[in-house]
Amino acid sequence: MAPKYLHTMVRVKDLEKTMDFFRLLGLEETRRHDSEGGRFTLVFMAPPGQEECPVELTYNWDGDEGLPSDSRHFGHLAYAVDDIYATCQHLMDNGVTINRPPRDGHMAFVRSPDNVSIELLQAGERKEPAEPWASMENTGHW
Repeated sequence: MAPKYLHTMVRVKDLEKTMDFFRLLGLEETRRHDSEGGRFTLVFMAPPGQEECPVELTYNWDGDEGLPSDSRHFGHLAYAVDDIYATCQHLMDNGVTINRPPRDGHMAFVRSPDNVSIELLQAGERKEPAEPWASMENTGHW
């Protein structure tokens, strides 16, 4: 039997702020588990109609002292979007930094509030390069 994708887990420092970020990407909360004994909350968020592809947000109630502070060690999450330019504009309008603008009409990278790298890919054919995106410089590493 082949492995089955279950989810990608990321630790978050501010659960509500991170959930707001993923809502801006169009994800919705699909389930939640609060553990009194373990003192943590798990929130699963996925694109509508794709509940089998969630990101698991793990929030430790007492903080994450002693854990790595940079969440990039796991790589990134990737989502296909209908319009890369409109998606990036929506994110920018809501205060999200575009680390790698969609200059080529195909790919962009943004960061969540917890420094998780998110790759956005244009669904279907790449769009024609458009301003102001085509001439934007990178604002960070992806």
